[in-house]
Formats: sequence, C-alpha cells, structure tokens
Amino acid sequence: MNLGHAVRVWPGDPYPLGATWTGVGVNFALFSAHATKVELCLFDAPDASNARISIPLPEQTDMVWHAFLPDARPNQLYGYRVHGPYDPAIGHRFNPNKVVMDPYAKSVARAVRWSDEMFGYEVGHNDEDLSFDARDNAAFAPLAAVVDSAFTWGDDRPPRTPWRNTVIYEMHVRGFSKQHLGIAGHLRGTYEALTTEPALEHLKALGVTAVELMPVHHHARDRHLEEKALSNYWGYNSFGYFAPERRLAASRTPAGAVREFKRMVRALHAAGLEVILDVVYNHTAEGNHLGPTLSLKAIDNASYYRLVADNPRYYMDFTGCGNTLNMQSPQVLQLIMDSLRYWVMEMHVDGFRFDLASALARELYDVDRLGAFFDIIHQDPVLSQVKLIAEPWDLGQGGYQVGNFPVLWTEWNGKYRDSVRQFWRGDGSSSTVSELATRLAGSNDLYAHSGRQPYASINFITAHDGFTLHDLVTYNEKHNERNGEDNRDGENNNLSWNCGVEGATDDLEVRTLRERQKRNFLATLLLSQGVPMISHGDELGRTQLGNNNAYCQDNEIAWIDWNLGADGHALLEFARKLVNFRRAQPTLRRRKYFQGRSIRGGEVKDVAWLAPDGREMDDAAWHASSVRTLGMLLSGSAIEEVNERGEPITGDTLLVLLNGHPDAVPFTLPSVEEDHTWQRVFDTFDPNAANQVCQPGVRYTLQGRSVAVLKIVSPSRERRRLSDVERAARLQPAAIEG
Repeated sequence: MNLGHAVRVWPGDPYPLGATWTGVGVNFALFSAHATKVELCLFDAPDASNARISIPLPEQTDMVWHAFLPDARPNQLYGYRVHGPYDPAIGHRFNPNKVVMDPYAKSVARAVRWSDEMFGYEVGHNDEDLSFDARDNAAFAPLAAVVDSAFTWGDDRPPRTPWRNTVIYEMHVRGFSKQHLGIAGHLRGTYEALTTEPALEHLKALGVTAVELMPVHHHARDRHLEEKALSNYWGYNSFGYFAPERRLAASRTPAGAVREFKRMVRALHAAGLEVILDVVYNHTAEGNHLGPTLSLKAIDNASYYRLVADNPRYYMDFTGCGNTLNMQSPQVLQLIMDSLRYWVMEMHVDGFRFDLASALARELYDVDRLGAFFDIIHQDPVLSQVKLIAEPWDLGQGGYQVGNFPVLWTEWNGKYRDSVRQFWRGDGSSSTVSELATRLAGSNDLYAHSGRQPYASINFITAHDGFTLHDLVTYNEKHNERNGEDNRDGENNNLSWNCGVEGATDDLEVRTLRERQKRNFLATLLLSQGVPMISHGDELGRTQLGNNNAYCQDNEIAWIDWNLGADGHALLEFARKLVNFRRAQPTLRRRKYFQGRSIRGGEVKDVAWLAPDGREMDDAAWHASSVRTLGMLLSGSAIEEVNERGEPITGDTLLVLLNGHPDAVPFTLPSVEEDHTWQRVFDTFDPNAANQVCQPGVRYTLQGRSVAVLKIVSPSRERRRLSDVERAARLQPAAIEG
C-alpha cells in the first residue's frame, strides 16, 4: 500500500465480513457487538514489530465495523485492535494493547510468536486473568493477509462419488509425503506433494475415492508443546477458519499458499478423488480463561464463546480444549456457515468431517439433534449437497451420540470399530458375533430409525486418534512416553492384542499371525456394508511404535515410512485387491438395508447368516458362549435395487467366512444351483493361494483367525472366460507385430 500520501478511508460495507479485494480496493469488515472502537492496523512485512499505520474504522452497521481503503491491495498485512471493557467477571476481555487476527482471514502472513505479551492479563499475577496486561503485542501477534481470489480452475468438476461407492482415505498432508523419496524434497509434506505423480498413483492404485484431510485450517502451535520441543502436529487447534495452514504449503507467500491448496484440489479432482476436510468448529486455540488472546477473545468474547451462565469469567468446555464456541449465537453460526461455504465455493472441496460434532448440537446444555446448526445446513442449497460426516461425540455429559444425527449426515461409527476389534481380539462373549453381524450389515440398529441408509455408517478400524493398524496387533498397552506426559495421555482401552509379544519381535510365528490379523481387519472393513475409511499408511503397515496419541509428534513417529519391506509390499497388494474387489461387487455396496428374508416370495434371501454346519444360525447358535465363527451369504440376485438408468442391479453371490477362533474350523459350503459351484476368491490365511474351486456340501477348512471369501460360478462360463483370456493372449503378439 502506497503511504506516500494521506490514506483514503471510505465508509465501505458491512458485508462480506473479512478483508475483500474488489479489484479497486479492499473492504474491511469486523463483527463486534460490545466493542466501543475498532482500529485496523496495517503492517509492511511479517517481521515488522509495529504497524505502519492504524486506522479507526469509521462506520458501524448492525454491529459490524467497516471501512473501504481504495489504496489497499492484495498481500497487504493487517490485524485489529478492538476497544471495549476488560471485565472477565462479566465475560468481556477487550484489550486494545493486543493486535488480534481477523477471524475471516483468508491467509495468514505470520503465525503467533509466543511471549507473555500474547495474553490479555499479566501472566504470573496473583489475580490471574482478572489482572490486565498493558504491554503491546504487535511484534508477536498473528497477522492476516489480503488475498486476491482469482484462480484458473479450468474444467475442474467435483467427482460427486455416490456414498455407496465411496472409500475414504484419512490422511495428514505433511505425514503422508514427508518421507516419500519419490517426491522432490522441497515439496514433501505439502499440498503440492499431493499433486505429484507418486502421490496420485498411490491413491489411484489403492482404489480409494476420497481423501479426508486432517485439519488444514490455520492453527496455533501450543506454547506448552513448543517449550518441550514438540508441536501441535495434528492441528486440532484452529482459529483461522478461512485460511489454509501455511506450514503445509511449499509456497512461502500467503497468496501462494491459497493458490497451492487450489492446485491440490484441482489435481485430486482430475484423478477422480474427492477432497473432504476435517474441520474443528467446536473450539478455538484461545483455550480457557488463562489462555492467550489471539482473535475472538478480544474481538467479542461474550458473543463468540459459551460462558458459564452464573460465572461468565469461565468457559463451558465440552471439548477438553478449554472453550466451546457458542452455537446459540447468530454470529457464531454465521462464521461457521460462511467458512463452510467458502471452502466449497471458493476452494472447491467436496465435504467435511466435523470434529467433536456433538458440541455443535449443544444449543442448551444437552445435545440437541434438531439444533439450529443442523437446520441451517439442511436448508442451505450449497452445503446440503456436499458430504457431511460427524464425529458423533464430545467430552461433555451425554456427548456420545452415535446414531443420533439427522438425515444428510453420516457418522464415524465407533461401535463398528469396537465390535470388529473385539471379535478379532478373540473376545468370547455370546454377544460378540451377533454384534459383529449387525455391524457387517450396515448398523441398521443405529441409523434406520432416522430414515438413513447403510452409507450413514462410516466404518473404520483405526483413525489418526489411537493405534495404527500395525500397532493394534503389536501392542497391548500404549507407549506414549515421548509425548512428555509420563504416558498418562491417550486412550487406555484400545481393544488391541499383541499376538503374544509386546512390541517388535523376531518370532516368526508371532509376526506371521500379526500380518494375518492385519489382513483380517482390512478384509472385514472392505466386506462390510457402509462406507469404509482407511487411515493413511495402514495399507503399508505403518507403525507409531505403540504411541496411540501422536498429536504432538511432527517427526518419524507419525510420518509414513515409504521404505517398505516384504511384509509392507504384500499388505499393500492385498489392500489394493480388497478395494478393487469391493468396487466390483454390488452386494457389498448396497444403498438399502438387508431384509433378511425371501425376496418377493422367492426362496433366496438377500442375506443369510450361517453356522459352520452350513445351516442358518438359530437363537441357540447366536447365543452360544463359544461361537467365534460366522458365515455371511450375500445373494447377488436379490439386491432389489436399480442403477442410474433404472436397470436391476445384480452381482456375484458371495460367501464370507470369518473365524475368530485360534483353531481351524471346517465350514460346510451351502448348496447352489445345478451346474454351479463355489470358487475361492481369497483367504487371509494364504493370500497368494490360487482361486480354488470348491464343491457345495464339502467342508472348507477355515483356518484359525482368518477370513475367506468365495463366490458362486458356473464351471462352463468360467471355462469360456478362461478360453477367451487365453485366445486374447495368443492374439496379442500378432496384434503388436501388425
């Protein structure tokens, strides 16, 4: 901005909020209901210790302070000083000595630099936050940058993959590629890395359809972690809901980070992959009453945060992070909705996973499934059309809300995770197998009552929070000592089993069992109704060395190791096979729940649950304390659904056999039509075994702790298919020569 003459300040407009480049200047608008004055502070550079100029915003319209600067341009750095009462006892924490970041900042030019000046009160004072800190923080405060949103999207189109065909890959942008030697060093760990051929080829070959990016909103690196030489690696500490995290960008400029994020989305879309963002709208990085002053706390604390009703000095904390955004406030709802729309319309993302989503439903004290937040999303013509995923719990009383979110929403199914883990751990309770069957069938007990279908269940075995798949079969106990909390942090009840030895071992029998257990988990996940989610690196056997809470480990503990051994390569190949098998089988991707009965008066059921003797499970079998083996027969001719053209959907009839018992179990294969037989597709006991043909009525040896999948084939058709393949192979050289 040219300051060679008096700065021109025009009234501007109260909407849109934030700093908006119009092509001829920049409009600045900031909401604050209780402020008495707002100053716009313009900085020349990220390392500037003071603002070049401070401009009082001349206009206030409907509690929005605003001005238009015709001489301002993109890349201008700025912050605000907000005047008003400092009276924590009644919920106000204004402090004009503190430069604070615009909550609508589109990019961040400087992250917070920790010092005591970043707190609105005197750190160490006997009166704690009731004291007042008069020191200036301009040299340390986070600064926003004005952004020109222009970008050439070309023919970018959202893939719009139907839920039933979706396979999600949860990933951390930095952790995914930081150690990938096939990607240029300066790009590793960045948005740009996800545009490179090695990254895209891995995702496409694996067969996933969407990447779910762990938080990419600008977030704070907690002071207490930096003092321990650690970092908030996961990023669940946002306070810039419109700004992509600069530290995940290869570009070194604020505007460059925004363009780089858009290039990433464009490249992923071109590869057929949707982009889902993990978003944290339940709390901010400003913590509790003793937390720092970064943005909302000094802009309008009483409007933005949920305060204790009879003692507003303190914050309601349903998140375990010190504060909760106030979902009763229209301004908070506007902030969240504006942010969501921005990421869809401007950044072209395809959906959102809402961290601790129950906190967003707390209009009063209890979780309210029909809260205003959900009503607004349902009525929004943009947001009602994208993928919406809830983490259906928070840390408050009554916060575990699996199955209680409304239509349009899918949910991380924690009950699915726990049920599958218990089965493969070998838990022998009479309810384990019946619970597993319910989860395999799409968890209709959780979602059908609200009018939702199987794809409402986001099925997962592991996620960023907890053990990796490798560690789930390698450790009975967490090993979080490197987090600096004496191993007190992280979940204690992991439902894991180390296969007989804690941690790494040279015992070949134990290692073989662990690899089989990994295959069992992946097979169960991809053979279940619902939407499978794979945690990044699980397909490679990634380990965190037993750390089940690696939120602060921005290092080799949390990054994927792409230097694979034989086991890693074999697991990756098996995972690819599974995902592609699922894609080819309509019986595994149903839109509707199973009926469990004969269809239209016929003899064939859409699903039947079989005991090892080949007969349907009866009550006695379901409730037997020793039952650890289950057969799931899925009819390919009884799907009772149509495709996009109204044509009936049919597929292979599949038999899925699961044995959680340590010993082999002979499983009698059910009868089939004349001139048909069973063919083994795969068996986790020996994933490289040939596709053996098995006659109906014979006893298939289902090895201990294994999954086998068979399908019905017609020998004559199979012979014709093989003959066609052989004929094509013989003709291929001639075609090349010609």
